[in-house]
Amino acid sequence: MEIIMERDFSKLERLERVKKRVKRIKGFYVHLLVYVVVNLMVVVLNIQDLEPGESYFQYKNFFTLFFWGIGLAVHGLSVFLPDFILGKNWEERKIKQLMEEDKKHWK
Repeated sequence: MEIIMERDFSKLERLERVKKRVKRIKGFYVHLLVYVVVNLMVVVLNIQDLEPGESYFQYKNFFTLFFWGIGLAVHGLSVFLPDFILGKNWEERKIKQLMEEDKKHWK
């Protein structure tokens, strides 16, 4: 009976972890969409404010794109890089390891 309950609990834990991961991925995609939409609006506004003959390629026109882009890149790395570096099952392996250590501690 204990093995069955432990297996079901493990499935529930995995389901919760997967739900969290999907929420993080969705958050990144929403961030990306907002980034694109807002920066397109900034480009349109900057183009409208140009004087005749003035070039668009000035550093001031790229502040938002650049600095927000850095933040977006960090967000993307925090969502996708752990699997790339640590492996897809790292989190599950680490949880099992820590649970086994905890089980030995309390016996």
